[in-house]
Amino acid sequence: MSEKRKILITGVAGFIGSNLASRLLAEGYEVRGIDNLAYGLRENVPMEVGFHCLDIRDRRIIPLFDGVNTVFHLAAKNCIADCQADPVETAEINVSGTVNVFEAARRAGVRKVIYAESSALYEGCTVLPTPESEVKPESFYAVSKLASMYFADAYKTFYDSQFTALRYFCVYGPVQDYRRTIPPVMSAFIIKLLKGERPSIYGTGEKRRDFIYVDDVNDFHLICIQDDRTNGRTFNIGSGVNYSVKEILDRVSKILHITPEPVYKDDLPGEAQVTLADITQAKGLGWEPKTLLEEGLERAIEYIRGEMKTGKIP
Repeated sequence: MSEKRKILITGVAGFIGSNLASRLLAEGYEVRGIDNLAYGLRENVPMEVGFHCLDIRDRRIIPLFDGVNTVFHLAAKNCIADCQADPVETAEINVSGTVNVFEAARRAGVRKVIYAESSALYEGCTVLPTPESEVKPESFYAVSKLASMYFADAYKTFYDSQFTALRYFCVYGPVQDYRRTIPPVMSAFIIKLLKGERPSIYGTGEKRRDFIYVDDVNDFHLICIQDDRTNGRTFNIGSGVNYSVKEILDRVSKILHITPEPVYKDDLPGEAQVTLADITQAKGLGWEPKTLLEEGLERAIEYIRGEMKTGKIP
């Protein structure tokens, strides 16, 4: 196989990483994966992936980059509540770990690193929809992602390394991580309602989020591999539409024909009140989200139902 078809994914056992691995394999790429399984599940990783159970902070990852053409760096400590509770580990994983990945890619002569920033970088921004030029992080998680951006810029300057930064908004779909301290709202609502339990809403439920289905995200991942116009650039990956938390609960409830009685809890610190992506730059490359919210929710519900039937979700 041509070296151009060899791709390495960090965080391959996580939600976005495992979905990306499946898509790349279907497209004929050879996939190598790294994950320490702190957040991801080994069973999420397709069998065809050359899997290595290692932490991105470990120098032993360096030889795994040899012969790789493109790296997707997705591994991170990414639950905002957990990051707020432990800023030291957040920096160790999201900053030191990221630099270790960048250095491994540089030493191996990797053509390009496509890495995850986050829409959390817009936490304090008031411009909506938010373009990539607006950055105002507030949480420890967001600050760690800003540090990654600066390190990528330094690698470009001093080593002529090639990067593409992706600022994911609220990605949802199959294999979404429901085990976080504060699970993503989509999977949390679906699981609670399927169990006949009351879903939790943090704050008033009026926070608005831009949700994007994982298959649409993977469409853009392929563009990043194949289109050199993505080199050296940063892209928002969202839908350009947002919904309140209450609206999401209403949509899930309608599909399931359930009338929920949510439990209201204290608001979570460090979160933006509203997220809404300006996706002009991504659309300029011919990409556009295709999955409507109801369609994506139905797919997510079908997946979670199957996992519950097999006992994978207790």
